[in-house]
Amino acid sequence: MKKVLVTFVLALTMGVMTSTAQQPPAAQQPPAAQQPPAAQPPAAGGQANIPTSQKVIKDPAEYNAYVAGTNMQDPAAKAQAMENFVKQYPNSIVKLEALEYAMAAYQQLGNAAKVEEIANQILAIDPSHVRALAIITAIRRNKVQTPQQATELRSMGEKGLQALQTWPKPEGVSDADYQKLKQQMTAIFAGAAGFGALQAKDYPAAKNSYMESIKADPTNWIDMYQLSVADLESNPMDLNGFWYGAKAVSLAQGNQQALASMLPYLQSRYKKYHGGVDGWDQIVTAAGQQNAPAPDFAASIKPAPTTCDLAASAVQQSGPDGLSPGDWETVLSCRDKSPANKTAADAVWQNIQTKEKNGEAKLKMQVKVINAPDPSTLEVALSDENQAANKADMKVIMEKPMTKPPALNSTIDIVGVISDYTPDPFMFTMTKGELPAAKVPAKKPPVHHPATKKKG
Repeated sequence: MKKVLVTFVLALTMGVMTSTAQQPPAAQQPPAAQQPPAAQPPAAGGQANIPTSQKVIKDPAEYNAYVAGTNMQDPAAKAQAMENFVKQYPNSIVKLEALEYAMAAYQQLGNAAKVEEIANQILAIDPSHVRALAIITAIRRNKVQTPQQATELRSMGEKGLQALQTWPKPEGVSDADYQKLKQQMTAIFAGAAGFGALQAKDYPAAKNSYMESIKADPTNWIDMYQLSVADLESNPMDLNGFWYGAKAVSLAQGNQQALASMLPYLQSRYKKYHGGVDGWDQIVTAAGQQNAPAPDFAASIKPAPTTCDLAASAVQQSGPDGLSPGDWETVLSCRDKSPANKTAADAVWQNIQTKEKNGEAKLKMQVKVINAPDPSTLEVALSDENQAANKADMKVIMEKPMTKPPALNSTIDIVGVISDYTPDPFMFTMTKGELPAAKVPAKKPPVHHPATKKKG
């Protein structure tokens, strides 16, 4: 029988679990994945002692049953015949070849359950059978639900990649088809290894495996997307993840379910980093026309302005006069973040000194008492945020010891001179502190009523 490479590809129906904006899904499922072509059928002929892949069937009845099954054109009949052959001749020298024929026929029929069943039988005979291992790996990837299953899948993918390095070209397979098979299986094994690493949050290993997968199959949008997740969840974030995510979106155009699973996560991460979704559509369009991110891609995505950026800008645009004491704290805490922040902090500090006439005048402000460690010291919260968090941001050194410190958590007025600060962790130092004396209500003068005259 003429040896023919079985090229039927089994398409498995697989879903993609939706990612959230905060965290990648615990077990993102692969998409409709393509399996490698089925095993190469052995040779068969018309003589009783014909070699079959260097094997000889000596029993004529066994030989006839084998040849009859391999020559069947109907895939359902061939699959059943090969399974019957294995049951009738469980110790046959061509048992592995018969199972390969059955697996190929079930692939042609699109029967995923039977393909998995037969592939497992093949692996029981030959644990390193590359094509059966590739099929089981692709199927198992869709079934991952637990960390243990993800770990096992990762091991299967790594084992498959190792086996591929020494996998010989099957007899009767052209060089071109051999390379195509290796690429298909590389994508399956590397994708599985990456998927397992992603679930374990081993982002460097996941990225390496996914890069190998998409190199073998640049159209594999699910591995492209999961590579973007590994990039964007890394610490520090790898901004090239936005390109790989955009490329996945471009490849999945027309697949509304896929887009609905990817876009919320990608756009949320982009917005969090960039401050808005402006520019995202342009990235998707450009990625669709590119094979890899440009060397300056990461630098082209500008981060959202930070609190310190906004603080420096506010002082630059409006000056320090209109700032509240809470705003002072924000600007001063950013002093060492950039030259612009240093300039803004110096302007605010000089403005405070001017208000205090260089220590000659005291400022009055409302604070929350956090601690009173001794009669001469108060630890208080000045800003609204620190008052809500019960976190001290100002140390007050009293001009005179307090005879009765204010109650903890009470809100009071304090007067004094802000004489120093530290930016990180932020703390004002106020000296010459005093508690304003409570106003005593003025006593009303007594009311004198004129004496009434007695009637005579």
